[in-house]
Amino acid sequence: MSSKISTCFLSHGLTGLNHRSSNVRFLASPSHRLLPSSCRMRHRSFSLQNKKHHVKKMSSRRPSIIINGEMEPENIASQNVPIGSQEIMSNSDSDLDSGDGSDEDLTNQTIIDVENENDAPNESRTLSEAEKTNLVQNIPELQAIVNDAGQQLSGLQMEDLVGMIRNAEKNIVLLDQARVRALNDLGSIMSEKEALQGEINVLEMKLVETDARMKVAAQEKLHVELLEDQLEKLKDELVQRSRIDRNESDVYKDHDYPLNQENSPSHHSIVHPHMYKDHKHPLNRDDSQPMQSSIYTLREELRSLRTENESLKNDIQALRDDLNGVKSTDERVIILEKEQSYLESALKNLESKLSDSREDVSKLSTLKFEYKDLLEKVENLQVLLDKATKQADQAILELQQNQELQKKVDKLEESLKEANIYKLSSEKLQQYNELMQQKIKLLEDRLERSDEEVLSYLQLYQESVQEFQDTLNSLKEESNKRALNEPVDDLPREFWSHLLLRIDGWFLEKKISANDANLLGEMVWKRERRICNAYMVCKEKNERDAISTFVGLISKAPTSPGLHVVHIAAEMAPVAKVGGLGDVVTGLSKALQKKGHLVEIILPKYDCMQYDRVRDLRALDFEVESYFEGRLFKNKIWIGTIEGLPVYFIEPLHPDKFFWRGQFYGEHDDFKRFSFFSRAALELLLQAGKKPDIIHCHDWQTAFVAPLYWDLYAPKGLNSARICFTCHNFEYQGTAPASEMASCGLDVQQLNRPDRMQDNSSHERVNPIKGAVVFSNIVTTVSPTYAQEVRTAEGGRGLHTTLNLHSKKFIGILNGIDTDAWNPASDSFLEVQYSATDVLGKAENKSALRRQLGLSRANPRQPLVSCITRLVPQKGVHLIRHAMYRTMELGGQFILLGSSPILHIQREFEGIVSQFQNHDHVRLILKYDESLSHRIYAASDMFIIPSIFEPCGLTQMIAMRYGSIPIARKTGGLNDSVFDVDDDTVPLQFRNGFTFLNADEQGLSSAFERAFNHYNNSAETWQQLVQKVMNLDFSWDSSASQYEELYSKSVARARAAQRT
Repeated sequence: MSSKISTCFLSHGLTGLNHRSSNVRFLASPSHRLLPSSCRMRHRSFSLQNKKHHVKKMSSRRPSIIINGEMEPENIASQNVPIGSQEIMSNSDSDLDSGDGSDEDLTNQTIIDVENENDAPNESRTLSEAEKTNLVQNIPELQAIVNDAGQQLSGLQMEDLVGMIRNAEKNIVLLDQARVRALNDLGSIMSEKEALQGEINVLEMKLVETDARMKVAAQEKLHVELLEDQLEKLKDELVQRSRIDRNESDVYKDHDYPLNQENSPSHHSIVHPHMYKDHKHPLNRDDSQPMQSSIYTLREELRSLRTENESLKNDIQALRDDLNGVKSTDERVIILEKEQSYLESALKNLESKLSDSREDVSKLSTLKFEYKDLLEKVENLQVLLDKATKQADQAILELQQNQELQKKVDKLEESLKEANIYKLSSEKLQQYNELMQQKIKLLEDRLERSDEEVLSYLQLYQESVQEFQDTLNSLKEESNKRALNEPVDDLPREFWSHLLLRIDGWFLEKKISANDANLLGEMVWKRERRICNAYMVCKEKNERDAISTFVGLISKAPTSPGLHVVHIAAEMAPVAKVGGLGDVVTGLSKALQKKGHLVEIILPKYDCMQYDRVRDLRALDFEVESYFEGRLFKNKIWIGTIEGLPVYFIEPLHPDKFFWRGQFYGEHDDFKRFSFFSRAALELLLQAGKKPDIIHCHDWQTAFVAPLYWDLYAPKGLNSARICFTCHNFEYQGTAPASEMASCGLDVQQLNRPDRMQDNSSHERVNPIKGAVVFSNIVTTVSPTYAQEVRTAEGGRGLHTTLNLHSKKFIGILNGIDTDAWNPASDSFLEVQYSATDVLGKAENKSALRRQLGLSRANPRQPLVSCITRLVPQKGVHLIRHAMYRTMELGGQFILLGSSPILHIQREFEGIVSQFQNHDHVRLILKYDESLSHRIYAASDMFIIPSIFEPCGLTQMIAMRYGSIPIARKTGGLNDSVFDVDDDTVPLQFRNGFTFLNADEQGLSSAFERAFNHYNNSAETWQQLVQKVMNLDFSWDSSASQYEELYSKSVARARAAQRT
């Protein structure tokens, strides 16, 4: 009953019942229009500054009404309601009935501000006559409900609805008060505005007066300048007069005139007039006194004018200050006008809310009458149900009595049938007993025979149990033996790499024989449990005991089906990385290792490596001597593991310190440095007694390995391997004068020939890349399209004829990426990890990168375009620069991460950096930063690769792994990995980016415009594209399988040739 009655009240906007005897709260539904606005009480301040303060600190809590409950004093008695709050003020019935004066306090101390409603209110409804009739007819169904809710209905009081009506009326009164207060505030603001307007008029008059005084001052200044000019002229005349006086005195001396007072020069005009008849003076002595007085007067006037000028300057400054005050007053007037409009809108809202509240009061009175009618109906139903209950109880009692009587009758009938049957069978009972005795005798005979059979079966069972036990023991022994030889897969790759390096170290230090090292290495290769257990046992032992324990494990075992692959390279990510070569060496090696092959890497020991990424790095007590420039030089050998791979580091003890230069490439003697390293690496394999199946060398830095292997080391016994050479970029061929090739021991006369290492464009130079192509068993490059491009004159950089000549062993295999290192779901460099199924974290990484780099965050949907590359001509530097400006034109943001080894390109981009120093939408970082690159991939919406040529390219694959859509030129590996979303000739499931063919600004702009159009106008389609590219598989599994097939075929052909 309670549940159905609650449903009825819910239809009228109420969510609970309240009784005086209990403190249950009666809440109004938020969608009901009983109280359409929410409010909260707070202290009010009528100053303009406090008004602004209240507007900024508006509350945001959800609306709720407590009709029967305790009212919190701090929310009612001591608070005013700021406009925009979302709390609904109400009072309890006890507070309303007590008459404690709280209404007056609320009236005197509070105002109510109202916010707009978000949801349309639900209209209340009344029960129709059909519903009432249906309710009366369903008396049996309501019986249980009425029984449960009877006690609650008996205590229901009308005061609940009265309290709700009082609260509504109280809210109406408060709304009227708020309206009056708002009108008062509006009047005070208008009076303040009029006062400020009067002040403005006064200041404008002062400004006019100031302008007039400034004009007068300017005229006075001109007058002073004229007077100063006249004064200068008078000074010049006085100087001339003094000169004339001196001349006259000289004349008196020449004529021997007495120099007494009467005949002095001052009276010569009277005593000796004939002396001046030939002289013409502009002024005589008698005129000097008035002239001096006029000069003095001019000076005084000039001094007074200067004083007045200073006072005028002070007045001008004061007027300027007044003018600034006028400007601030204008701003204050604008603020007051805004507040006035805001209050007018609030007043309109209050009026609308007041009308809604009045409508709700009328609806509430209707609800009151319906409630009374419903209560009477329920009481009538209760009476009827009581009568029906009594009748049902009587019927149930009678039915139970009838059932008991029926059971007794059934029992009597069954006993009667049994008596009749017994009477009929009593005559045959005697015959039955005789037959039973005969059967018992037969059973006893059979029992004796069965005992004999059971004894025989028991003996057979005991014999079979013994046989089973013997078989089980033998199986256990065989299982233990097999367990020792089974591979252990629950240990990390770092463990096995460390163990392999330890065994090789013992051999190189002459502590075990080559045969023992090979057998132990094979156990490690196959990950046998017995060598794992031996290592665990020997952890606490000294080295001698450990060696004896390991040597004791040696026994003949079947050879492993895997291959032994040795990579000789100049780079390896992440410890020594310049470009994609380092990523390929690490990624391919890890993929081959997962397929069960033994993989080792040999690197130079650079001084600038990231040594913190090398685990268990240590130097062996062993040095390899290698030939160079007619001498033997020692090389220190270091071992360690990088991402679970065993690595050997060669440190040449050469006086030129080949790999202690602070950089990987770019030295004047790079040809000597890496030819030395190539020979030292082969010397290490020879002296370590290794028998690899594949020696894989990379780029021109280790291309020397191929001719050195076949010319010098295969005759010495290092002849088990096939040579695989991979050129990652035919742009860099490492050519040098032919004479320098002799430094590492190669025969210049034999190799500087057109069919061997002689450079195709210069007969006096040798080409290491060409030598590797000629002398290797397998030649690969990093994508199928690039393999076709380099066989042309334009793409081959002079080697196209050599590649076409050896085309049968030349193939292009698309590189992969290390999906463990580049994984947005586990990338520790990111602000938030995310995946293809949950891409919300990409937006958070975008916001975090903008904040880190100081870019604008005003529009979260503003597209972010990025580029991570080396700034060399091959990468399309002019197109990268154009992409930056085009991105800004289209309303996006642009980030560049990378540097240039070419000085003028680096300086050009440094100038662009200074141009966009604090730009909101452009940021250029001219260096390589590993952690920042991860964050850029994760934050970018689009990623550009406008390369002029691109052998493979890994950045587009990494970008797609992180959900950044590539915009790439159709060349090399980009053509094999990026397919245009608008290209109908490509199957839909392979379309993953935007491409352009021509390496010009028009082609790039077209691709940009299509990408921005998709991003801005098809948000859902763009999101699907992001999820699709993140699910693409660019791992090394597929590429490693192709290399594995090439390795196996080459080794198989070599072994078949040896057998024949």
